[in-house]
Amino acid sequence: MLSNAAQKAIDVYGGADFWQDHKYIEAEVSVNGLAFTLKRRPFFKLAKIKMEIGRPFSKITPVGKNETISGVLDGNDVHLENNRGEIIAQRNNARNFFPYGRRLFYWDDLDMAYFANYAFWNYFTLPNLLMNENIHWIEKSVGHLIATFPDNFPTHSKVQEFFFDINTGLLKQHNYTAEVISSLATAANVVTEHKDFHGILLPSRRIVTPRFGDKILSKPILIDIFVHSLIFTN
Repeated sequence: MLSNAAQKAIDVYGGADFWQDHKYIEAEVSVNGLAFTLKRRPFFKLAKIKMEIGRPFSKITPVGKNETISGVLDGNDVHLENNRGEIIAQRNNARNFFPYGRRLFYWDDLDMAYFANYAFWNYFTLPNLLMNENIHWIEKSVGHLIATFPDNFPTHSKVQEFFFDINTGLLKQHNYTAEVISSLATAANVVTEHKDFHGILLPSRRIVTPRFGDKILSKPILIDIFVHSLIFTN
């Protein structure tokens, strides 16, 4: 049974029927921040993402410096494909390779394909995740949800916190540990703007900064996400 906060969030973000009646989300985003710089990655500038709502499948183009190469997440596996749809590199069970070794200092395109795609997929499909029976949701206090994800689920960390406005139902903040970066990478993902995308209100700007317990630092900005456009398709 959905909690009051979960139901209110689903309703304000389009309603259960809407999310169950559509198969894909297509978006255009720009992303920058210290997390990219630390892993020696180029920023995303007007990158295109196509995600399946019902399962962890996401494709981002471009994933790196080559504008013709896409990074694809399919469950727990990732691959790179060219603009003809041909697979040119792949890595199964991608999470098993994080966070140590050279990944402490440098991520390749497959690493970024895993991280960016699962993160976007979680962020954009949150209303549908609230209805996912494989995720254990509890409302700790009014508007404060705790999610416990199944093992091997492509997400930041097994336990995460979501804070919703008690009046509007809109997401305000998402707390997690970005374990593929480090077990110490506790972060606050704060929604600073919402936008109406063809009749559906969704977060359009997010700022991610370090978090120590309940204390959120204003700097450094680890990730800055801006959503330029978004549509739902079948």
